[in-house]
Amino acid sequence: MTRRSPFRYFMTSPEIIRLAVMLYIRFPLSLRNGEDLLHGREIDVSHEAVRYWWHRFGPMFASEIRMRRIQGMRSNRRRWHLDGRCQKKLA
Repeated sequence: MTRRSPFRYFMTSPEIIRLAVMLYIRFPLSLRNGEDLLHGREIDVSHEAVRYWWHRFGPMFASEIRMRRIQGMRSNRRRWHLDGRCQKKLA
């Protein structure tokens, strides 16, 4: 079963939608300030579009971030061990 893209009915590219939502979530900006920042990058969207995208895609982006954070914590690169000095004190 193939999974459909959640961005399939939008005229704006997924990268711009992700950028707009992440700017709004990550930084303490109002919707209009986010609109101004995007306009500075020559991306013309309204603050209402950013609000709609935030309500629609915000939970999806949050779950992706959570999954990446969990996978990073489960990696084998980080292993806890005791020094030889600590083991002597415990024995």
